[in-house]
Amino acid sequence: MPEAPSPTPRYPTGTRRTLVVASSTIAAMMVSVDSTIANVALSHMQSSLSASQDQVIWVLTSYMIASAIATPLSGWLANRFGRKQIMVLATIGFTLASMLCGLAVSLPMMVGARMLQGACGAALVPLNQSLLLDVTPPEQLGRAMAINGVGFMFGPLIGPTLGGFLIDALSWRWVFFINLPIGIVALVGLVSFLPETRQGAPVRFDHFGFAALSLFLASLQLLLDRGPQLDWFDSTEVRIEGAAVALFAWATVVHMGTAANSFVRPQLFANRNYAVGCLLGASLGVTIFAGIPIITLMIQQVLGYPAYETGLLSSPRGAGTLVSMMVVGRLLGRNDPRIFMVAGVVLSSLGMYMLSRLSLQTGAAPIVWAGLIQGLGAGLMFVPLTSTTFATLTPEFRNEGTAIYSLTRNISNSLGISWLQMLSMHTAARVQSRLVEGLRPDNPVVALRLPDIDLGAARYVAPLVANVERQAMMLVYTDIYWMLCLLGIAMMPLVLLMRSPRRAFGKMRKGELNVAQR
Repeated sequence: MPEAPSPTPRYPTGTRRTLVVASSTIAAMMVSVDSTIANVALSHMQSSLSASQDQVIWVLTSYMIASAIATPLSGWLANRFGRKQIMVLATIGFTLASMLCGLAVSLPMMVGARMLQGACGAALVPLNQSLLLDVTPPEQLGRAMAINGVGFMFGPLIGPTLGGFLIDALSWRWVFFINLPIGIVALVGLVSFLPETRQGAPVRFDHFGFAALSLFLASLQLLLDRGPQLDWFDSTEVRIEGAAVALFAWATVVHMGTAANSFVRPQLFANRNYAVGCLLGASLGVTIFAGIPIITLMIQQVLGYPAYETGLLSSPRGAGTLVSMMVVGRLLGRNDPRIFMVAGVVLSSLGMYMLSRLSLQTGAAPIVWAGLIQGLGAGLMFVPLTSTTFATLTPEFRNEGTAIYSLTRNISNSLGISWLQMLSMHTAARVQSRLVEGLRPDNPVVALRLPDIDLGAARYVAPLVANVERQAMMLVYTDIYWMLCLLGIAMMPLVLLMRSPRRAFGKMRKGELNVAQR
């Protein structure tokens, strides 16, 4: 006799659901703000903590390593001890760690506090997503994710601006102290309104699988952070880190495929929407988010805009993202989400194509329009991709699934940034040497200026070399934008591999999916 369908889950009422989601989003946004707000304070920390430039980088590196290791662990902890308990403890830990960062009087104290901060904050973003999936009816999920996504995207956008204001008005320590009131508000909301969920039979903890994955993530993050400083594989340290990445990646994959109860369960990736969604999320990390630092460098260093105007030129990208996320949230429930994802890929690729047509004589308008179009594309991708990725994933796998999904996006973002930095440095040297070859008297273009310049005098040669360097970097950046445009277009077939979740939503409303809330 076939098993009767599970009853349709009971969701919190509108007011209670709003309070639950708001409290969780505030906690997650606090973490997302902290991912960028500390960057602007590094120079101030360096002098205050008596650290060298190489040493103060560990303030960022320690946070990212701890966050990378703790992110996949958050899913198992939530299944074992309950999501509410883990989110409450993570919020308390993150808030206290922020206070310790602000009180730090030495570099070791700061690095230790940042590691605690990264480890605690790692759970809040993925568990916020799984909570949203559990408390929101399927027909309202698109709009809820759009509102939640606005809060999540708002954090990194406001981080540098807020950090600069706090440093100028108070001191660099308030970059961390600002988390205290936010953390207290989030904690009160989580304790008061968050429902508890816990699996009846938690999976046994896989010590070897967790150790292999943690060592892989730590080695990879060290490789990505130290590589640009040490000229990559010309350094013995980076070669050792690269060997460790390969070894522990192999151990993780083999163990996951052969162990009875591996730390990362392979059943997760048997769900086609989830597997393709992780791949698309990783692709977005490279093609969209990793390109943003390159664009900022181009605006400041090559086109010569000051920091304040660079922020203004970059703001349309954030505005476009927020607008498109709100629009798609209202339309998602009535339309196939793959339509929005394809449109997002097209707009993002178009924005990269517009950037690839820039030159040293370009004004501000093309940069603004390209950023706006890119932002619209990113917003069209974010909400439908998240909704479709988790639409057919049963609640049993949600805590673990959101943790791995968040991890793949973060790792791909770091990989993309390091790859583009390495590509730009090596390509710039080659392009510059090619352009310098043209600075000789027998070049007809140079010959036209010979009465006015003397190639043997430093005061004439220095401006020419500086101009060549700027031109070389501009050519490198435009080539990178063109490459990212092509990679974005290549992503499009992946979207078509995903199943539309509309049918799955219908089944969930009829109670035909195994949705068990214990």
